[in-house]
Amino acid sequence: MPSVSNTSATTPVGPLDGLVVPRYAGHSTFARLPRIEDVPSCDVAVVGVPFDTGVTYRPGARFGPSHIRQASRLLRPYNPALDVSPFAHGQVVDAGDLAVNPFDIASAVASIESGAHELIAGGAKVIALGGDHTIAYPLLKAVNRVHGPVALVHFDAHLDTWDTYFDAPLTHGTPFRRAAEDGLFIQGHSAHVGIRGSLYSSQDLSSDADLGFHIVHCREFARRPIDDVIAGLRQRIGDAPLYVSIDIDVLDPAHAPATGTPEAGGMTSRELLEIVRGFDGLNLVGADIVEVSPAYDHAEITGVAAANLAYEFVSLFARQAAQR
Repeated sequence: MPSVSNTSATTPVGPLDGLVVPRYAGHSTFARLPRIEDVPSCDVAVVGVPFDTGVTYRPGARFGPSHIRQASRLLRPYNPALDVSPFAHGQVVDAGDLAVNPFDIASAVASIESGAHELIAGGAKVIALGGDHTIAYPLLKAVNRVHGPVALVHFDAHLDTWDTYFDAPLTHGTPFRRAAEDGLFIQGHSAHVGIRGSLYSSQDLSSDADLGFHIVHCREFARRPIDDVIAGLRQRIGDAPLYVSIDIDVLDPAHAPATGTPEAGGMTSRELLEIVRGFDGLNLVGADIVEVSPAYDHAEITGVAAANLAYEFVSLFARQAAQR
């Protein structure tokens, strides 16, 4: 694998020019960016994690990375919302997919941590495309090995802090329970956003609160301005290193039908994009976007949402680089 170091002294290799090569042609990488092996070093790596052995309902998120890449063909090189050219302030690459064991969750988790750490330790900011939410646990472990405990903002319809499913400790419903046990995030500086739907009991909420999370319930978006939600999250995060984990089911099924455990009454894609943009200026160190299950995706609705979220994270990293 090429080195993963700062490339500010060189001109980054950007995506294919959509005015020269039509967007339906050319590379099948994220945003038609160069592959990691095509450049000497990189600053931001978009990496796929095709794993869904931890799902409890609909499978298929193992095909999420390639689906999101296909939808990302529509992305252009200037982001007007954040006033930045996200591919011009450092080398952004598609790092391919991590090879993970589809039959052994523990083995897969170890491989994900190792593969992500290899990228992060060299200085790259990693945006992971899942895959089911199990992968957030090893990704957080990899981030912690470099940055220490993080402020964790988790967008999801579900808490994902349950203890086990059918006595299995590692599933897509348990990653943040395991992360809490390992001290991977900072209590009092972390939050769930978009939580809604039925629970097993009221104890789910009290048990989650004991782990140090604040909950922004999805119904609050009907009562609070987006800027107010952003201000509250920024205050909670403070100057801690920030990791963002997005389960695409935080969006209403109207905006993201292709997911494993859909819940009615979710966020709009516009709301979610605005909140992510609201992290501008914070110490963002990594992100993941998970639970895209393409078999349920009419007209690439979910893939387009996920691709644009990844683009916003690339843009935030570009803003960081431009402000140095």
